[in-house]
Amino acid sequence: MKKVLIICDLFPPAFGPRMGYLTKYIRAYGWEPIVLTETVKDESAFSFLTDICPVTRINFYTAKGKYLRKLQWLFLFLLDFFFDYKDFRMVQKAHKMYKKQPFDLVLCSTFRTFPLKAARKVAQKYNLPFVVDLRDIIEQYSGNEFISHDISSWGNLGRSFTKYFRQKNLQTRNEVLTTAAHVTTISPWHVEVLQAFNRNVSLIYNGYDPELFYPEQPVTRHFVITYTGRILSTEMRDPGLFMQALSILLKNKKLSPCDCKVHWYVDAASWDIIYKEAEKEDILSYMVFKGYVPANQIPHVLNNSSVLLLLTNKSDQKGPKGTMTTKFFESLAVEKPILCVRSDESYLAAAIDETNAGLAATKAEEVSAFLMHHYEEWKVQGYTSSPVNREAIQQYSRKNQAKEFAVLFNQLIDNRKNN
Repeated sequence: MKKVLIICDLFPPAFGPRMGYLTKYIRAYGWEPIVLTETVKDESAFSFLTDICPVTRINFYTAKGKYLRKLQWLFLFLLDFFFDYKDFRMVQKAHKMYKKQPFDLVLCSTFRTFPLKAARKVAQKYNLPFVVDLRDIIEQYSGNEFISHDISSWGNLGRSFTKYFRQKNLQTRNEVLTTAAHVTTISPWHVEVLQAFNRNVSLIYNGYDPELFYPEQPVTRHFVITYTGRILSTEMRDPGLFMQALSILLKNKKLSPCDCKVHWYVDAASWDIIYKEAEKEDILSYMVFKGYVPANQIPHVLNNSSVLLLLTNKSDQKGPKGTMTTKFFESLAVEKPILCVRSDESYLAAAIDETNAGLAATKAEEVSAFLMHHYEEWKVQGYTSSPVNREAIQQYSRKNQAKEFAVLFNQLIDNRKNN
């Protein structure tokens, strides 16, 4: 069996479902995965994907105590920013791994830049095909949401550094892309952007695990609207139309908070945003903060919902681009009505239309009508369902995604042999 070294910035139990599910299914297509990644502490959402393949982790942040951790983070950030320290450590570890167990191809999956340089160096050292998988790219964000730590309080210095940080990351990423044998990414918009730097770009969507996500129809006590995930900003994910529609329905006494609940499976920072938006429309009585749950509990959460909420915004110069999140595909799989607000008026809206999964809304009146339609359905049946195009959604399974990667890997190996 051929072996692929996956060098990635995140891997389960941290939030790394794309590579986590790839390791789960790719063995069925003749490839054995070996993972090299960074240790991410205090994350366990995907712990059920941790014992599938050999995983080597590098723990960069070992300090104990709040202030020591901050000092170490700052020191390592500067060391990495100017001298690629983390990539250097990754390369060292990969060399040791290759000596023990040679691999046939290098795949690097990241959302920004690290560890692209490390993966390229390893592939060049052993003359192996090098594939880059970009789950997200800086250009897709409406602002500076791609930065993990908020530096807005730095004033002009913060703005200048953000601009330089962005330029440096883009320059590094684009230079590495030109040397990759192939690039994979998650939406048609991402493909269009990345083809400027490498002609060989393939679209491999995110998706759902067919062993976890499938439709059930439990009767529920309330008409439940559910949102799962993070909200980085209202520019990226704008709940405005949804909040306006609920306000209209409340004022017209058509949808009572006694019957309807909006469950938010989000972190505390996201809940702060939602709370303020709901407070503006005087609809806090609908809102229920649930917090995060492990990823393998999400199928139960979705199946016990009446409407599944996707938040995004119009895909224009100021808005988000290429929004095709994992939660969309998982919502498709359970066949519950999907409400997308505000419509991106782009590829996500087209996918919702193609799969007959729900509504991508541009007006509050559309949202109100959609909610009332499914509320009436729930009152009659005790549950809701969506007449999705099942043939269309099969292409989004994680198993199919693994097959697409394996086919690509085999092509690159064959090309290397024939040249």
